[in-house]
Amino acid sequence: MSDNVKVCTLVLLRHGNEICLAMKKRGFGAGRWNGAGGKVEPGETIEAAMIRECQEEIGVTPTRYHKAAIHDFRGIKNGEKWGNIGHTFICDAWDGELTETEEMAPRWFTLDAIPYDDMWPDDRLWLPRLLKGELLRTAFRFDDQDQIINMEITPIDNLDSGGQ
Repeated sequence: MSDNVKVCTLVLLRHGNEICLAMKKRGFGAGRWNGAGGKVEPGETIEAAMIRECQEEIGVTPTRYHKAAIHDFRGIKNGEKWGNIGHTFICDAWDGELTETEEMAPRWFTLDAIPYDDMWPDDRLWLPRLLKGELLRTAFRFDDQDQIINMEITPIDNLDSGGQ
């Protein structure tokens, strides 16, 4: 992986027919609804990063979760190439209460009212499948306006092989 590609995490809290998304208030993705998550730090496991980011961004500690997708996102922003390898988890048990932070403002949405128009454009393509229980490996390429110019979505049997 080149230096401009970051390994990241994303966690989506789910309770029955609802999913918790959070409005990103600053930084990459500001103004969009997304799950909690962020960059895996050197020496940190993907799961440890997912838990840490969830604690930092929305104030809860995941206690029961499974990896549901691995995404390969690449694009160009302000003339610079960027890339994220995103490990997405679905979490259905956690400790603590959802809390708004300087980074994110969490909110529950019913599955039929997910605000796709205010999310990354790829989310409407893979998230419904994930919420139906599919495990996925995806690749999305974006132009400098965050529009999808190429994509692959592949259902897979398991994500246990892991790796960064």
